[in-house]
Amino acid sequence: MKRRHLVQLIGAAALLAACGKEQRLTLMAPGGRVLAFGDSVTYGTGAGRGEDWPTLLAQRTGWQIANAGIPGDTAEVAKSRLPAALDEHRPALVIIELGGNDFLRRRSGKAVKEDLRQMLGMVRQAGAQAVLVAVPEFSLLGVVARRPADSPIYRELGDEEQVPVIEDVFSDILGRSELCADQIHPNAQGYQEMAAGIHAALQKFGLAVPG
Repeated sequence: MKRRHLVQLIGAAALLAACGKEQRLTLMAPGGRVLAFGDSVTYGTGAGRGEDWPTLLAQRTGWQIANAGIPGDTAEVAKSRLPAALDEHRPALVIIELGGNDFLRRRSGKAVKEDLRQMLGMVRQAGAQAVLVAVPEFSLLGVVARRPADSPIYRELGDEEQVPVIEDVFSDILGRSELCADQIHPNAQGYQEMAAGIHAALQKFGLAVPG
């Protein structure tokens, strides 16, 4: 009986710990402040001005979205500029799209994952919600076959940190040549698809109003 009671206590403690770690998502009303934090894909490279996915997502949601995408940025470098961006924009939600340039520079997935983990911690400390956009871990085979796949580090990190992950949206676009400006950037139509995919995921997570 004592052993059974001990097992029950351990199970209950584990359940409480998991629930305590789980992020509670709050619906973002129109006018809410959002920070889109990323690299050239967030910036909108490959399309014209105003055709980037943060601008298009703002049009869909009515949110005030600050585009903090910098072409060529890596997760390793971006984590040093995130505190200033959080202080400047004071967002309620931060959408992080980073890692592609790290992969192109052959940085290990483990290192990229830890950089992203640090950024998630910064977002939490700022009192904001965080969402990750999964990025393909580029490979020659994936590029040639036009079948890029999300790096597994995003799902792993989402599970470990209890943070929502927008999966398959970016990789699916890169797998369709008609949606791409080049091998690593969407074109204007591709960014429209990206905004739609991100919006649908945010609705599923309970962050955006269902439409």
